Amino acid sequence: MSLITSSVAATALISLILVFITFWLPSLSPDNEKLSPYECGFDPLGSARLPFSLRFFLVAILFLLFDLEIALLLPLPWGDQLLSPLSTLLWAATILILLTLGLIYEWLQGGLEWAE
Repeated sequence: MSLITSSVAATALISLILVFITFWLPSLSPDNEKLSPYECGFDPLGSARLPFSLRFFLVAILFLLFDLEIALLLPLPWGDQLLSPLSTLLWAATILILLTLGLIYEWLQGGLEWAE
C-alpha cells in the first residue's frame, strides 16, 4: 500500500471515529441544559429585551482582538525565507508589542476582571 493511500485511509478512519464519538457521547446523559438551544447564559423563555452585560461584550471583543493576533502572526515562519527577514521580524515584533501594550492597558483599567 502506498504512503498516500495509507495516509488517506488513516485520516478517513480517524475522522469517522471522531464523528461517531461526537454523535454518541452527548446522547449518554441528556438533560435540560444540554437540550437547550441557547448557550449564552440567558434564559431562553424570558424576555428578549433584557439589558446586555457590557462586561461580557468587552471580554468578547478582547477575545476577538487577541484571536486576530494568531492570524497576523501565522505567516511568520515563511517570512524567514524572504530577502529581508529582518523586516518580517520587525513587523511581528511591532504587532506583539502593540498587543502587549493593549493587554497591559486593559489589565490596569480593570477590563479583565469579570467579578467585582
